[in-house]
Amino acid sequence: MSVLPDQYPLILSELKTAIRQSRFKALLSANAEMLLLYWKIGKTILDQQEQFGWGSKVIEQLAKDLRSEFTDMHGLSVRNLKYMRQFAKAYSDSEFVQVSLAQITWYHHITLLGKVKDESDRLFYIQETARNGWSRDIMVMQIESGYLKRKGKAISNFENRLPPTQSDLAQQVTKDPYLFDFISLAENYKEKDLENALTDHIVKFLLELGAGFAFVGRQYHLNVGDSDFYIDLLFYHLKLRSYVVIELKTGKFIPEYAGKLNFYLSVVDDVLKTDLDQPTIGLLICQDKNKVVAEYALKDMNKPIGIAEYKITDSIPPNLKGNLPSIEELEKELESLAKEDKDFG
Repeated sequence: MSVLPDQYPLILSELKTAIRQSRFKALLSANAEMLLLYWKIGKTILDQQEQFGWGSKVIEQLAKDLRSEFTDMHGLSVRNLKYMRQFAKAYSDSEFVQVSLAQITWYHHITLLGKVKDESDRLFYIQETARNGWSRDIMVMQIESGYLKRKGKAISNFENRLPPTQSDLAQQVTKDPYLFDFISLAENYKEKDLENALTDHIVKFLLELGAGFAFVGRQYHLNVGDSDFYIDLLFYHLKLRSYVVIELKTGKFIPEYAGKLNFYLSVVDDVLKTDLDQPTIGLLICQDKNKVVAEYALKDMNKPIGIAEYKITDSIPPNLKGNLPSIEELEKELESLAKEDKDFG
């Protein structure tokens, strides 16, 4: 018989969460200090180059002298000092470095500086990386897949069918097109083949859908008026606090698809939705759509529905992680700063 009180597991869970959050905040603080230090070093090099023409030989000597003085510190190689100079040149405000840029690691920044030239685009990826807990590999994948241009681009009636704050968030969790690069299908595949492939790779599918989606079921059964209906894919979105019904369609979009999805949303709202949930949202992902036809199809629908295309290409590198990034993964990434520093030391 256990001598532990009934509430012990809950208390233990709460304390574990508090410890993780505290450690995470401490790591972020340490990351901010390191970024500021790197910025100051880079700014000094940049100023000296502009005023006195410092060249590669001077930077090499500086790296040698700094490493000689701080023997236990990594990250003082010639290569990393040049990255610091590039970092300082890209961002001129030290306070901005501490507050906005400290959300992600130095190694994310090195990658961003090389891959994204526009500062506003870089800031977008910094915010999305921090919000979603992306590793560097995942961030690179999102950049190379054109995430910035695809995010929030589905055709929808959300603005007219949801409250303002809910409609804005719902729109932002959509994409157009969705890239299903992680699956391979025979030439004449059917909708069920696509559905099977996506659920076989559910973790990567969730990554493409974006943060907040929780998988509920596939071919989710609904019984209405003694008739059986089956939803292709049912999700729950943790930030929207609503069920999300996803229907997959090969070929071109036709208006009838929106009507059927509208019906599913009505049933889910009646059967599954509770008073704590927001209205159920529908997302129809098809192989091809005509913008004008899609907009007319949604015009008089009474349920919130988004319509987007999907593409199956070979652009995503095969060596990407197979698990969803999380706060724990970001914490681990930050904890490995010192170890990874050796690569640049």
